[in-house]
Amino acid sequence: MREPALLVLEDGTIFRGRAWGRRGRTTGEIVFSTAMTGYQETFTDPSYHRQIVVMTAPHIGNTGVNSDDSESDRVWTAGVVVRDPARRASSWRAEGELEDYLVEHDVVGICDVDTRAITRHIRERGAMRAGIFSASALPVGAETGSQQAIDILLGLVNDSPAMTGADLASDVSTASPYVVTPRGEFSEPVARIVAVDLGIKNRTPWQFAERGVEVTVVPASVTLADVRALTPDGVFFSNGPGDPAAADAQIDLLRGVLDAGIPFFGICFGNQLLGRALGFGTYKLDYGHRGANQPVLDRETGRVEITAHNHGFAVDLPVDEPTQAPYGGGRYGRVAVSHVSLNDGVVEGIRCLDIPAFSVQFHPEAAAGPHDGEHLFDRFITLMKEVG
Repeated sequence: MREPALLVLEDGTIFRGRAWGRRGRTTGEIVFSTAMTGYQETFTDPSYHRQIVVMTAPHIGNTGVNSDDSESDRVWTAGVVVRDPARRASSWRAEGELEDYLVEHDVVGICDVDTRAITRHIRERGAMRAGIFSASALPVGAETGSQQAIDILLGLVNDSPAMTGADLASDVSTASPYVVTPRGEFSEPVARIVAVDLGIKNRTPWQFAERGVEVTVVPASVTLADVRALTPDGVFFSNGPGDPAAADAQIDLLRGVLDAGIPFFGICFGNQLLGRALGFGTYKLDYGHRGANQPVLDRETGRVEITAHNHGFAVDLPVDEPTQAPYGGGRYGRVAVSHVSLNDGVVEGIRCLDIPAFSVQFHPEAAAGPHDGEHLFDRFITLMKEVG
């Protein structure tokens, strides 16, 4: 028998379920992911730092966990909400049970709740702060509905930090540089890049290494002088958590890269930072895009790609026609929207027409998939060769 647990939302809505994962309490921004697989990759994605993730797929944990699928060395989600946790793993690749894994990583969760109802609530009311509280962590009277006890829980939720204005890259970035060398048949690198770790996932350097690229992964605090000292053929900005409006140091770095004419490629958070560096604004989406089944239109090819997303912010950029980048009196030239979301028209990619830089909002490196966007790594290699 699992002890009772409560999911308390910032607007006062309460969902009752059972404790799952570590018992205790946790708070964070509540978001939902529509992925039907790849939950281990989701929970270990640094972009989910400080977020409570609602899994809309009803049955979670059936393939267990293993040592190969993690996207980092820890679970970053602040909490996990599921409807129906698997009683046991059933996969030849499983090395353990998901719930044991969450306990090991001190992640508080709740199960036996209507995750579709929670998702509909977030879609109607917007992303907000929330808390998961196991019965053993509840104030006296909370389980019986005491208003005084519920007010205490709401106070804990409302006292937790909001995502707007949060500068989180330093929380998740590597402490020191490291190098990922080319894999397989390559005796010499086809290119050397600097990857700024704003919350990078394991599979990203792997994608480059598979194509013969040597990747030096550097902390979010890296300076332009540090980058230039490595004489890279290109610079890459990774995905990551937080509000792009708070990443001023990374914006200064990126403008230095663009001024130097070094080819640039960014994904997710890196896409938002390119937008800011060019002089455009960013804004918070009502409930974000998260999951492995998001349709995006590549406007240059007309191809629809199914992509993986994890973002709560987007770039405010004119979609219809190329426009002059506002920063510095137009010093970076013309900019076009390369990709758009077919769900809501959000900007999903930026292509600079007069400097060697582009970015996408989705995750082309995605594991467990989909893999429709992997060709973008080849595009970056081509761009570096053209410039070099």
